[in-house]
Amino acid sequence: MRSIFEIPTDRVTVAPSLLAADFSKLTEEVQRVEAAGADLLHLDIMDGHFVPNITMGPMIIKAIRPHTKLFFDAHLMIEEPLKYAADFVAAGAELITFHVETEKEPEKTVAELRKLGCSVGVSIKPKTPVEAVLPLLEKVDLVLIMSVEPGFGGQKFMPEVLAKAAKIAEVVRRNHWVKHIEIDGGIDENTVQSAAASGVNMMVAGTAVFRHKEGAKVAIERLHRVKIG
Repeated sequence: MRSIFEIPTDRVTVAPSLLAADFSKLTEEVQRVEAAGADLLHLDIMDGHFVPNITMGPMIIKAIRPHTKLFFDAHLMIEEPLKYAADFVAAGAELITFHVETEKEPEKTVAELRKLGCSVGVSIKPKTPVEAVLPLLEKVDLVLIMSVEPGFGGQKFMPEVLAKAAKIAEVVRRNHWVKHIEIDGGIDENTVQSAAASGVNMMVAGTAVFRHKEGAKVAIERLHRVKIG
């Protein structure tokens, strides 16, 4: 299984969120953003309990996996990530990111996910203090900062979360770790600069890529131009 570290951490990378795609032609949509220069594909998995929406399950991931070489980044916005993680990995997910808010013993969750052979990430909601994920930084490959309340695409970016990104980036630098810092929610060509300035290297962009009026290629190129820090 591929590692998330096959994707560079020292430049801005773009993970289009499949949530914003046209679900009537998913294969074509995935291939469109792959051809446009996407670095990986972000898969928003929602259960209707942890967040107020239901999206996709392993069957959809399995259906599109043979049609693209993009790395699959599965963001589990669900209450019992360990109950379903193996199914997502079997379907083709290569990174599993769980929410720190769902687990009483997140270190054990990381250890169990490692047994599946996938890369492991942890995510934090906008109102959750950054201190909730700092003890996990050494153990995970990626930290995902939500810059909207999770549940629906197309929401307005919340700049107040960038202080968390900056704190995480500072801890990573101080310890000479190699980690991905990802952000999700309201990222477009207008907000990407402030996110990158805070130390974020991986940008999840749904509407801004799949529905850009000038096309996905232009959207991704504009995000790629931004420098970190």
